[in-house]
Amino acid sequence: MTTELPTLPAPGGKLVDGPIIPVRVAVVVISDTRDEETDTTGPLLTARIAEAGFEPAGQVIVPDNVEAIRAKVLEFCASGTVDAIVTTGGTGITGRDVTPEAMAPLFDKVLDGFSVVFHMVSYQSVGLSTLQSRAVAGIVKGVFVFCLPGSPGACRDGWDKVIRWQLDSRHKPCNMVELMPRLLET
Repeated sequence: MTTELPTLPAPGGKLVDGPIIPVRVAVVVISDTRDEETDTTGPLLTARIAEAGFEPAGQVIVPDNVEAIRAKVLEFCASGTVDAIVTTGGTGITGRDVTPEAMAPLFDKVLDGFSVVFHMVSYQSVGLSTLQSRAVAGIVKGVFVFCLPGSPGACRDGWDKVIRWQLDSRHKPCNMVELMPRLLET
């Protein structure tokens, strides 16, 4: 799968010369209706993760079920093999959309700014329909977790315009990578 990635960082940022720290990123697709043959967001995100210079650390599909979502995220967090998780799906407003409810009790810290910035970016693509998303992010046991909507467009916007740059160690004036060693400090 060939994709076009933005080559410039998000507004207000710049890339400095040097090697990238290869952050390990897992993808969790949350859906009752998709399987490996019909899912498009998991492969899209995994390809973009690799193309950006990061290490894909797994891609799984779990049902729209609070316990299943929590179990998979906690399993990845405990594995020691991931630095960040991107979920896709379950952030809408229907009865089956439970990703924010599943994640809220797991977050040691909530990244409130992620939702704000995601909606700003999303508004440029889908206008007021961004109100139908409850995209959230936080830190679970020292792992960044970003919860995106389940549409390919939302995944592209969320990864290409927001998450990618904060996981790129070369992005300045700051990025989340430089904070990773201190996430579990007390």
